[in-house]
Amino acid sequence: MNGTLAAADALAAAVSAGVGASGPEVAVCPPFLHLAAAKAKLANGVALGAQDVSLRGDGAFTGEISAPMLADMGCKYVIVGHSERRQYFEETDHTVAAKATKAMEAGVIPIICVGETLAQRQTGQTEMVIESQLAGSVPAHATGQNVVIAYEPVWAIGTGQVATVAQIAEVHAQIRANLEKRLADAGVLRIIYGGSVKPENASEILSLADVDGALVGGASLKAESFLAIVNAVKV
Repeated sequence: MNGTLAAADALAAAVSAGVGASGPEVAVCPPFLHLAAAKAKLANGVALGAQDVSLRGDGAFTGEISAPMLADMGCKYVIVGHSERRQYFEETDHTVAAKATKAMEAGVIPIICVGETLAQRQTGQTEMVIESQLAGSVPAHATGQNVVIAYEPVWAIGTGQVATVAQIAEVHAQIRANLEKRLADAGVLRIIYGGSVKPENASEILSLADVDGALVGGASLKAESFLAIVNAVKV
């Protein structure tokens, strides 16, 4: 929840201008109010995404934004189950799965977020928490093509703290192994890392075997830092 309309307009234009034609896939997910402005400035294959979606369909749900509305706006992606949604808005795994399902039904790819708190990591619960969140948040009809999983350790979101490469690699491998038991094409499913990703650490993180991209937070608010992360991806 950052920025003015003018800032969103300028950021989308700057990101589009800085993305190379042969680089990795790039998407921007501005606040709902800025989707139209960002869309008008996007170029060079940069995709549009939203930060949340209603678990309801169209209808009498004042203030909500439905998946069909996002699809109509041209959104390719939508973030669901972000740790801030889970923490501040008490979203459960069931809620996240319902939102992901609505997105998929509308042809929008959900970026399903999972991750443990600092207390859970310190008490050795990371594996259990991730397994539980995947079981409850990923719809049964998910495939490697229609969902993206984002691992975002809650203790590394907006704190400046970053999980070690060993910790990131371990959890991403766990997620892959978990989904291979459920999805026939789990090998092609993208698992991206979110948690204080910045230009200084992007290359090391993005070079890990099961890290297929990044869900960028604070560093995405400035085109220069976001593009530095994009350029750290080896394609």
